Amino acid sequence: MVSRNKRIVAAFAAVAAMGMGLAGCGSDTAGDTKTTDDGGVVNITYMHRLPDSEGMTLVNDIVAKWNKQHPDIQVKATKFDGKASDMIKKLETDVKSGEAPDLAQVGYAELPEVFTKGLLQDVTQYAEQYKNDFASGPYSLVQVGGKAYGLPQDTGPLVYFYNKAEFEKLGITVPKTADELIETAKKTAAQGKYIMTFTPDEAGNMISGLAGASGGWYKVKGDSWVVNTETDGSKATADFYQQLLDAKAATTNPRWDPSFDASIKDGSLIGTVAAAWEAPLFMTSSGGTGSGEWQVAQLGDWFGNGTKTGANGGSGVAVLKNSKHPKEAMEFLDWFNTQVPDLVSQGLVPAATTEDAETPSEWSTFFGGQDIMKEFKTANNNMGDFTYMPGFSAVAAKMNETAAKATDGSGKVADIFSDAQTTSVDTLKNFGLSVSE
Repeated sequence: MVSRNKRIVAAFAAVAAMGMGLAGCGSDTAGDTKTTDDGGVVNITYMHRLPDSEGMTLVNDIVAKWNKQHPDIQVKATKFDGKASDMIKKLETDVKSGEAPDLAQVGYAELPEVFTKGLLQDVTQYAEQYKNDFASGPYSLVQVGGKAYGLPQDTGPLVYFYNKAEFEKLGITVPKTADELIETAKKTAAQGKYIMTFTPDEAGNMISGLAGASGGWYKVKGDSWVVNTETDGSKATADFYQQLLDAKAATTNPRWDPSFDASIKDGSLIGTVAAAWEAPLFMTSSGGTGSGEWQVAQLGDWFGNGTKTGANGGSGVAVLKNSKHPKEAMEFLDWFNTQVPDLVSQGLVPAATTEDAETPSEWSTFFGGQDIMKEFKTANNNMGDFTYMPGFSAVAAKMNETAAKATDGSGKVADIFSDAQTTSVDTLKNFGLSVSE
């Protein structure tokens, strides 16, 4: 989902032995008996947080197509306008009262927490027939312990946005290695041009994705969580950004602050790592500045990941515990999540592989005629595995706070990862989960 409220990290990989690690916290599996509501019609409800903005194919219009084609399975969609965290609270309340929808949009990084709270239904028996409609990576993001709780909808692979025209003026190309990028960034910064950013408000989402692309932070061993946020990938990422900050060779404007937009408009920012779903938001941030000059490239070997990239954002749609119609809900869900052109109109990078997503014409215009959806697909297939833990939002918040200190010089980038370690352990213990230290 492409909005500021959707600050959730993608790349929740299947958690081995989760059922044992979260004993007593899981969700029930519904039977295979088809029950009907009124006059033999099965009624399904779906809660989402998609933008539904002007010019998009509205969710209700997409659902109307389904309802017309499937008179015996009727779906009603409702939009939740609050934050993702507020929607989780509502779902928790509604599941307890028996009023929860059949289907709900859930960020990949939120799924462990929602599972732990017992809000989801195991729908593996239905999901298996649809798994080939989606890339294997995104499909794993809606699994816990090898069991499926829904289907993937969109993804957020990290890529590199850069102003190709400005690069050509400076006589540079997209660097391939960390050393090359740092040296190039120093040279261009001396000329008032910045090819990299350090955005403290995105640390929990983006930096975890970059650092984790070379190896996950969380796993379950036996009946306990094992936490290690200070991996080789984390150390490489910390060293990379620390060198940029020390040399003042990267901008430090928060991503969701007007100062970030201003740095694009004044021509000083000419390169940044960003999530694929940021493409339309980046166009808005630029105010049209540099239209036709920007391009998208894959990340170089900058963060100790080789050619792997990480993820930032993305959601699946999960079947809630109380649903009496999981089979029919999954049938609709597979159809909905494979309506690729309609989902693209919502600004999403679809997880479906049933057809290639076409780059919208206005995106193509801004990005110099480049087929950026093709680049996003390449990045999708190149994401490293990363397992997220229940309550990761608390970890991300702490990472953002520490990143701000690294920005003003009162802390170091490495502190982001050490604070993530402490906060992760404390958060898991607060959930009543066992942690191996």
